[in-house]
Amino acid sequence: MSVHGVEDLPRRLGLLDATTTVIGTMVGGAIFIIPANIAREVPSIPLILIIWVVTGLISLFGALAYAELGAMLPHSGGQYVYLREAYGPLPAFITGWVFFLIINSGSIAAVSVVCATYLSYLLPGIPGLMRWAPVTLIFMLSAVNYLGVRQGALVQNLFTFFKLAGLALLVLGAFFFHGSSSLHWSMPESLSSTALSSAMLGAFLAYDGWHYIAFVAGEVIHPRRNLLWSLVIGVVAVMAVYLVVNIAYFHVLPIGVIAASERVAAASAEQTIGPLGAAIVTLTILLSTTGAANGAIMTSPRVYFTQARDGLFFRKLSEIHPRFLTPSASILTQGLWASFLAATGSYVTLISYVLFIAWIIHALTVLGLIVLRRKHPEWERPYRVWGYPWAPLLFVAFAAWFVVTTLAARPASSIAGMGIMAAGVPIYYFWRKRK
Repeated sequence: MSVHGVEDLPRRLGLLDATTTVIGTMVGGAIFIIPANIAREVPSIPLILIIWVVTGLISLFGALAYAELGAMLPHSGGQYVYLREAYGPLPAFITGWVFFLIINSGSIAAVSVVCATYLSYLLPGIPGLMRWAPVTLIFMLSAVNYLGVRQGALVQNLFTFFKLAGLALLVLGAFFFHGSSSLHWSMPESLSSTALSSAMLGAFLAYDGWHYIAFVAGEVIHPRRNLLWSLVIGVVAVMAVYLVVNIAYFHVLPIGVIAASERVAAASAEQTIGPLGAAIVTLTILLSTTGAANGAIMTSPRVYFTQARDGLFFRKLSEIHPRFLTPSASILTQGLWASFLAATGSYVTLISYVLFIAWIIHALTVLGLIVLRRKHPEWERPYRVWGYPWAPLLFVAFAAWFVVTTLAARPASSIAGMGIMAAGVPIYYFWRKRK
């Protein structure tokens, strides 16, 4: 298939590129903040580590389901394509609609503002930094990815390496520059289901992001093999990193201090390396959030590109740049919208809807794997998910629990999110009529 005489997006991403995209979009700023939130809810080291393992395994089950879908449908667009084939164009359109309006663009804006916040710690006193730095970051990363997917992948590889190196310094500082503290490996005598749910929600949030690689499946070399291994290596590596980092925190700081800390990574590094440690952590968060923003900017435009090719978005977004071979119009449009959200602060409102909507889409996508097994048993499946159907069903069950829990905890934002999804229905019929 071609658009305006230009062929499809070329496959230029290898296994390393795909794996660093998985790791880079998962490891943002959450691991530096969320452990303190979890410690406040669950004051037990073994139970906290169990939570990280369980939520990581459930995330892996979801990633494996995406690996089967991606190997079977190795095209750009990710969840948009999977839902289109499983349920039809309306659910797929609504997915693309909320991705552009809220989930992907809002996440890019939010991560860029977090990046600017930590930049202000390293470079204090610069006038207006919090106003222009997020927009500048979005513009620069969009420009890099506009020039080619290889350029975007190179940036992703570098920032993923740097963030892992920064985390390694944090861990080494904990174990080699500080005397061993007493770790209390005891389970709590009692624990409310609300506290446990809140802790697990935080861990799931830290693991989120592995699905971004599905958006660029159409540009991965040997996708039937590399999508699977990038997801397995990426998710397992992030699980190991999160566990080691949490143990490092516990090795340095009592759990009560962790629970009371607003910047647990910086507090840990200050104890082991001194003021230099806090600067290293700040720089690591800066690199980590920049890498996460680049991963989203690199992958997300492929959703709108594919949607436009189906005639369900502005036709301009279906074009491929004749020289750089990227979905250039989609990259620019996303960059402009994300910059607007960052500059106006609108992302603060929109981002509160993200978790609820995103996990509805996750649940429908993994359930779509089962639907497609029944609907199209004749399709070639180079990889079949391990533990079928129980592993996908377990992920769907936890995703449904996540949605219900979020609805109960944040009814206003969740209902608003459902309203935005519902608003996509008349817009879909408008685009279909146009087509």
